Amino acid sequence: MLTWLCFAKLCLQTYINIWILTVSSLQCHNGHTLCSTCKTRVQNRCPTCRQELGDIRCLALEKVAESLELPCKYYNLGCPEIFPYYSKLKHEAICNFRPYNCPYAGSECSVVGDIPFLVAHLRDDHKVDMHIGCTFNHRYVKSNPREVENATWMLTVFHCFGQYFCLHFEAFQLGMAPVYMAFLRFMGDEAEARNYSYSLEVGGNGRKLIWEGTPRSVRDSHRKVRDSHDGLIIQRNMALFFSGGDRKELKLRVTGRIWKEQQSPETGVCIPNLCS
Repeated sequence: MLTWLCFAKLCLQTYINIWILTVSSLQCHNGHTLCSTCKTRVQNRCPTCRQELGDIRCLALEKVAESLELPCKYYNLGCPEIFPYYSKLKHEAICNFRPYNCPYAGSECSVVGDIPFLVAHLRDDHKVDMHIGCTFNHRYVKSNPREVENATWMLTVFHCFGQYFCLHFEAFQLGMAPVYMAFLRFMGDEAEARNYSYSLEVGGNGRKLIWEGTPRSVRDSHRKVRDSHDGLIIQRNMALFFSGGDRKELKLRVTGRIWKEQQSPETGVCIPNLCS
């Protein structure tokens, strides 16, 4: 019965949403009501008593409409919540069951869905490399490092701890200078992302840079993460120094790992849980 009731409410939801947002309830001098949209269709006369309609709003009916409790529009994705209308709108903007945007950064992909769907989409449609494990070792070679465009180097998906992570490698202009950047995004919500940490390392010629941080959720767009500089950023001169040789060819090797933060039951202190 509860499932059928929620289904019936969902069927009415679209109509009610539009009605509350765009339509007010009117009444004639005899108290008969109709919506403002229908007013023009009946030539400004009450369809019940034929009295001329004014602009008298029926606030009681509008309050009733506002007080209707409706299921979250992501009910079919698993959200069990039911809210008064305006609370419902606020909830839906942050609902944990709302679909995710495709995290692929090489194109403006409009696909949305849950995590298993997006993982399959990345693998089958974007041909993204999939890896099992929590360590990575990538090498990037570019014959002419002075030709830097705002383009994605690479996106790789890692599966570890039962979760999926997107490793991004970027080459883009930061002001007038080209830079190289690597960062990790967690395929899930921000609260879950805080349970994990990662490190990235790049080096050469006896020097190295190390970045350590928390992966950002894919709720944050690729561009938002990149523009916040939340990752390992390598200036071109430093990248060429790491590349060695005559500094005319870019050869970067970026390594890293992902681990899960766990609290010790005795001390409450976070201790890393490294995957094998």
